[in-house]
Amino acid sequence: MTVTIAVADGLATLTLARPKAHNALDVATKVAFVDAVASIADDASVRAVLLTAEGKNFCVGQDLGEHVAALEADPTTAMSTVAEHYNPLIRALASLSVPVVVAVRGACVGAGFGIALAGDIRVIGEHASFGTAFTGIGLASDSGLSHALVAALGPSRAAGLMLFGDKVTAAEAADWGLVHRVVPDDEVESTARELALRLAAGPTLAFARVKSLIAASSAGLDAALDREAAVQSELGATVDHKAAVSAFLAKRKPTFLGR
Repeated sequence: MTVTIAVADGLATLTLARPKAHNALDVATKVAFVDAVASIADDASVRAVLLTAEGKNFCVGQDLGEHVAALEADPTTAMSTVAEHYNPLIRALASLSVPVVVAVRGACVGAGFGIALAGDIRVIGEHASFGTAFTGIGLASDSGLSHALVAALGPSRAAGLMLFGDKVTAAEAADWGLVHRVVPDDEVESTARELALRLAAGPTLAFARVKSLIAASSAGLDAALDREAAVQSELGATVDHKAAVSAFLAKRKPTFLGR
């Protein structure tokens, strides 16, 4: 299996498992990835997701060996994988209502970079690196990178990354706000898991609304303010909110039930 799932304590751990190929994305892996995310979305017991990868690299993007074979078979349909696989994958991952923590070691390139940015929180190793890589093979971008990079970095820096394809170091990624935390390489997964479990024990409904507000934030300040008012009104009527306020006043740690 090139993608595995394990669910425990409200946390779904989704692992890319093609370490010998540096977790390059062939069709089988992309299909398995979409199916895995769909199963997570349908599992009411899942309250957070940890996305990780086996081996020294997170994901080097498209399996170019497979891509070359597709080009040789029919150049006019070789890029159909974007619409058929990458777009559904990014949409499925980005639309999860629960928080997604991504643990990145080593190289995170091309579609791998897009996948990492589709999560909510990124914990990376001190020797991790990111890159778009597409222009190096005469392509532009896919996997949502054009949207995610502009949203995160602004058009100028995003253009620089996409046009030049330069490697982004862990220090630069942290400085630019692309990641939540940089840790020693051997602490990436444990740190990411700790954060993911913390989220899994948190206010599920509030987290879902936070994600929706962030996703819609590009629509403008006035609209964002209206949405925030509506969301706060909704969350203010939940059991979790009432219990959490009572716990705060009593100086107790709240227990969230997702209701």
